[in-house]
Amino acid sequence: MNADLLKETAQKMVAAGKGILAADESSSTANKRLASVNIEQNEENRRRYRELFLASEGIEEYLSGVILYDETLRQKSNSGKPFHELLKERGIIPGIKVDMGAKDFANFPGEMITEGLDGLRERLQEYNKMGCGFAKWRAVINIKGDELPTYACTHSNAHAMARYAALCQENDIVPIVEPEVMLEGDHSIERCEAVTTEILKATFEHLEMMRVMPEGVVLKASMVLAGNKHEKQSTPEEVAAATLRTLKTSVPANLGGIVFLSGGQTAEQASANLDAINKLAKKEGAPWQLTFSYARALQGPALEAWAGDDAKMPEARERFHKRLKLNSAAREGTYSPEMEANGVAA
Repeated sequence: MNADLLKETAQKMVAAGKGILAADESSSTANKRLASVNIEQNEENRRRYRELFLASEGIEEYLSGVILYDETLRQKSNSGKPFHELLKERGIIPGIKVDMGAKDFANFPGEMITEGLDGLRERLQEYNKMGCGFAKWRAVINIKGDELPTYACTHSNAHAMARYAALCQENDIVPIVEPEVMLEGDHSIERCEAVTTEILKATFEHLEMMRVMPEGVVLKASMVLAGNKHEKQSTPEEVAAATLRTLKTSVPANLGGIVFLSGGQTAEQASANLDAINKLAKKEGAPWQLTFSYARALQGPALEAWAGDDAKMPEARERFHKRLKLNSAAREGTYSPEMEANGVAA
């Protein structure tokens, strides 16, 4: 394990003004994105979908890294250059999703366990040779009243993430650990905070147990907010206060960095909440860099504009760049709702 390289990569991943594009949807999820705008679902159209974002000029100003799916890692841009090489030439770190997805957790109805540890060491060795600087593993945590999540689900997923992280660092790859607390449900922001605190504490307990170096780890965290069916939706200020309180309670100060997932929020909500978190962090102080790792919140507006018609590619990429600029501002705590309407004028 090259500790210095891991620390350096983690710091680059959370560089000032930049975030990470989560372009790691599985083939089935990417097909759903294509279907939503009536595009035929096949490998070539998934490649074209990636081309829209990964080959867009100037993205290096706002992106430190891109999480890829295995299929995308092996695909080429229209120029004939592999996507991962195109990114590296621009100073963007290629990353790779390595888990095999969340599956039903036996004996625990309504809960999920993430699979993919079998053969992971060998896959990481290959990804390292292909130039991937970081990897990602996602766990799914559902909230249902006081019943879910269970201790078994929380700690089983935390242990799997820790084993994955140890294998990553063994191969000089920075692990992103993503214990996603799902937005779906009627739970309050208080219940979300309690659950998020619990899963984060369990995650870092198991990471320490597996001797994972925290400076070479990036956390992909859920924001703390009420479920999407709760009668009272959370304001950005409430989200910021609960999220920072949770992180300060649960996350070691020497962690490499924190990136947030959008987790079902609209593009505008994700930007406003990230901005509020960073504004409060500047006021109160926080030991980590706090930035974004969004998928739909960055790609959604562009996909709607493109809809498979390459003649509309310039407009689609303009929408993509707008969201990048807005989230870069939110990452610095300088975003405002007016920027949405005014085309991002600073």
